[in-house]
Amino acid sequence: MRSLTLWRTLLGVDKTVVEDLNLDPVAGVLVASVRPTGSARHRCGVCLKRCPRYDRGAGRRRWRALDAGTIQVYLEADSSRVSCREHGVIVAAVPWARHQAGHTHHFDSQVAWLATQTSKAAVTVLMRIAWRTVGAIITRVWADTEKLHDPFAGLTRIGIDEISYKRGRKFLTVVVDHDSGRLVWAAPGQDKATLGTFFDALGAERSALITHVSADGAAWIASVVAARCPNAVRCADPFHVVKWATEALDEVRKAAWTEARKQARLNESRTVGRPVHDAQARPHSE
Repeated sequence: MRSLTLWRTLLGVDKTVVEDLNLDPVAGVLVASVRPTGSARHRCGVCLKRCPRYDRGAGRRRWRALDAGTIQVYLEADSSRVSCREHGVIVAAVPWARHQAGHTHHFDSQVAWLATQTSKAAVTVLMRIAWRTVGAIITRVWADTEKLHDPFAGLTRIGIDEISYKRGRKFLTVVVDHDSGRLVWAAPGQDKATLGTFFDALGAERSALITHVSADGAAWIASVVAARCPNAVRCADPFHVVKWATEALDEVRKAAWTEARKQARLNESRTVGRPVHDAQARPHSE
């Protein structure tokens, strides 16, 4: 019993009873048989309200947990269903994983953190999961994080720009907070309608609190900002200021180089066409 309690701590599960542990030497995985505690049983997978049990569902199923060294670890439990008044017959919630997820909370959290620190390909190799699984986990973690944090809180100075992907064939419109330096919003598209969805989510009251907006010279950004942020001062972001100055300097350099070559050719043609001096052409008399 003491060892099973220790494994509950090692697995990082709450409101969970570890019943047994089995090591599969052929597959090389450790399987922990678990079940929710009494207070966590028979709850709707969506609203978490206690509901009457409906049936055993699909029977036993597994959830991937964090590895124990080089050995993959799985939690195994019954996937019974409950009858919820609001959501109907649905798979019961489990305290160690999100609804309809195949990984534990701690596994999802580690994958999401790694995705912010390294490449997606590195995450797939380290965690031994598929490329698409990383994206699905990020979506799940962000959905829960978004409920706890307001990304638009305290926005006063923002930057708007677009970035390309798929080798420049597609674009994302992004909004950053200049005070915190963090990305607060992004959506596929590069037009007025796309940027309008950001201000729709921000709301008219918060839009009126925006004091400064930096962007490039795109007309579609300027028109939306003028209409949705009447109190904001529009600024050119430093990147594009340097870019425009560099491009202007390149044009001056090209023009100066072209003019220099033109003058050099003109001087050369004058030198070739000039008659030779008589004193130099006539031989010296002895």
